[in-house]
Amino acid sequence: MTSDEFPESLPETGSVEVVPQREAAAIVEEIAEDAGDPAVGVGPLLIALDVDGTVLLEDETLSPGVVEAVAHAHRAGHEVMLATGRSWESTRGIQHVLALAPEYAVCSNGAVIMKRVGGDLGEESVYERFHVETFDPTEVLGLLRDHLPHGRYLVELADGQRLYTEPMDDWNLVHARRVTFEGLSAQPVCRVVVVSPEETDQDFLALVGRIGLSEVSYAVGWSAWLDIAPEGVDKSTALERVRTWLGVPPERVLVMGDGRNDVGMFRWARENGGRAIAMGQGPDEVRGEAGEVTASVHAGGVADVLRAL
Repeated sequence: MTSDEFPESLPETGSVEVVPQREAAAIVEEIAEDAGDPAVGVGPLLIALDVDGTVLLEDETLSPGVVEAVAHAHRAGHEVMLATGRSWESTRGIQHVLALAPEYAVCSNGAVIMKRVGGDLGEESVYERFHVETFDPTEVLGLLRDHLPHGRYLVELADGQRLYTEPMDDWNLVHARRVTFEGLSAQPVCRVVVVSPEETDQDFLALVGRIGLSEVSYAVGWSAWLDIAPEGVDKSTALERVRTWLGVPPERVLVMGDGRNDVGMFRWARENGGRAIAMGQGPDEVRGEAGEVTASVHAGGVADVLRAL
């Protein structure tokens, strides 16, 4: 059969532009560079955002432009989720404000993974505690109490209930229950938090070195608090589970944060070919672990990155 026999059944012929060999080589090289650039990829990204100091300022207002930038990332087909040291009790409201309804949320520095089991954007999302890591806090609490008798302590139980010894400034204790110090170790916990306004972050780092915390993971906050999780558990271990469940290639991961509890997920992302981006106001040692640094939380660093996707 020829085109003369059935002229109406054949599509229009396209055209081929012939370019000089040198120009063609440059085009091929540019394509190859894009293929090796994590910022230019194929397929959706798994984007994990820290909360405090990343999407929220110190007064808990939102970083400039972050809501619109998250919406932009969604429209581009990416999965945006939170990976925070906060409990789910303190995380779900932030998801709502950001108009987020991801499949998973990483809370309590990786000890708790929440899974969406109902609702979606525009509806009331329902989550369950899908994966929980616990440990016996008795020994750790005893060591800390010996060195910080004036500290204020909080634990999170496997079911999400939080117990505390004394009120903590700037901590959301809604639905938390006050107990004696001994009551903190009555059952396994997901995390232990110690707050001591008299100490600095450097004091806490020195304390950890002195008492030699073992069989736990820990993170020292910018201000006077210490967060302790089960051994070997941090945001990276939880995010690796989430990445696997979602079937996202390891190089299609982007994480952003500003604190010492983000270092684990920075290393995890970079070692697997993903992107790790630190906020501009983060400590030197945190920014040094990231592959990239964006503007500060006050200047809308998250929005700058997400809008460029």
